[in-house]
Amino acid sequence: MSDRSRQRDLTTGPVAKTLFLFALPSLGVNILQSANGSVNAVFVGQFLGERALAATANANMTMFLMYSTMFGFAMATTILIGQAMGRRDIADVRRTIGAATGLFFVLGILTAVLGWIFAPDVLHLLATPKDAYPLALTYLRVMFLGMPFSFLAILLSSAMRGVGDAVTPLWNTVLNVTLDAGLNPVFILGLGPVPAMGIAGSALASVLATFISIIVLIWQIYRRDITIRLRGEELRWLIPDMTHARPIFAKGFPMGLSMIVMSLSSLVMIGLINREGVDTAAAFGVMNQLWSYVQMPAVAVGSAVSAMAAQNIGAGNWSRLSRVAWAGMGINALMSVTLLGLITLGIHPILSLFLPEAGAATEIAVHMNLLVGWTFIAIGISMVLGSVVRANGAVIGPFVILVLSAVVMRFAVGFWLHPYWGADAIWAAFGSSAVVSLLLTMLYYWHGGWRKLHMVAAPAAQRHAEI
Repeated sequence: MSDRSRQRDLTTGPVAKTLFLFALPSLGVNILQSANGSVNAVFVGQFLGERALAATANANMTMFLMYSTMFGFAMATTILIGQAMGRRDIADVRRTIGAATGLFFVLGILTAVLGWIFAPDVLHLLATPKDAYPLALTYLRVMFLGMPFSFLAILLSSAMRGVGDAVTPLWNTVLNVTLDAGLNPVFILGLGPVPAMGIAGSALASVLATFISIIVLIWQIYRRDITIRLRGEELRWLIPDMTHARPIFAKGFPMGLSMIVMSLSSLVMIGLINREGVDTAAAFGVMNQLWSYVQMPAVAVGSAVSAMAAQNIGAGNWSRLSRVAWAGMGINALMSVTLLGLITLGIHPILSLFLPEAGAATEIAVHMNLLVGWTFIAIGISMVLGSVVRANGAVIGPFVILVLSAVVMRFAVGFWLHPYWGADAIWAAFGSSAVVSLLLTMLYYWHGGWRKLHMVAAPAAQRHAEI
């Protein structure tokens, strides 16, 4: 007997309530993953020292680029599955997940092999410190070996959201994080019968935790007869066909590239911030940690909006789509304003946990928060609207907007005004980037041609663009 009680039909019911309840588990996933990274860093730093911590930081930069690309492909798969669910086309849901699974597993194996071979070149390219290089190489190679499992974990969690189940990925993340945190000291120090492996043990703990959690997730999918499961002759769909593989690549690559461009833009701005000295760099490092929590609702709500919009587009519920957009913007704004308000009101006690109370860095951080904090509200609204238009296959427009705002505008203001305004030019660059992104995204949402696009060839009855 099937058990699909966690799957939500995102095409019916009250929009705001459905979206809020659907976004909450994704928010939980983001928080857990962030906390897991911090816990692992504590283990490595405490047990192995600063060189090992620097090694993992360099290796994780490479991992982030790999994951960013795969997140783009996974999001494209989620949208395709969501649209098929909206059309009640279960066969197309399974064809899509079959093609995506085959692609992701092959890409994971290729990444593992190439990563093992070229890991030294990657670390040299990153200018990894000589003292940290041997440790970084060991850690990176072990992490690359786990790429097939990591890629499948990203795909299946995204696919579950596409069919309306955000709860199962949350519980699977709880399992993954618990295993990772529990196994790290065991493999690093060599507790019990396990030999001490040092930094390789930290990487192995992460790989093993991902492997076990992906096995449990697959078992859950089949035990509860979730829509994305494949049985019998359906297993032949694991061999990708171009009808389903092409849109995953065509739509997923720009979305993955967007994350990479955003990260590279941030790295350039950090270089500009470092010119202001250690106090400004320290203040930004602390505030960036705090702002990461302000951004989490935007990521979670954006992911939920994407799946919800895709299902409604597939169902032809264009009138409901605008309500999804407004609900997403409202929920995200409320959550972001609340978090930002708490940080702003309690900023001095919070900063005292990281910085000397009377230090220059504290005052810089307070000033920085006033000038930059509000931008995350605008960024969140842009992310929600961007998620809606991407749900209909519009990926080039949002990518162009990202380049114009996060690269052209941010660099122009930051580097042009820096000789005159100093650090305030950097904060003005972040603000101008957020405003340009919001205005262009709103303009594209209301007047762009994204409604006329299609992820794949849709039935004739679906080919209309009225909202």
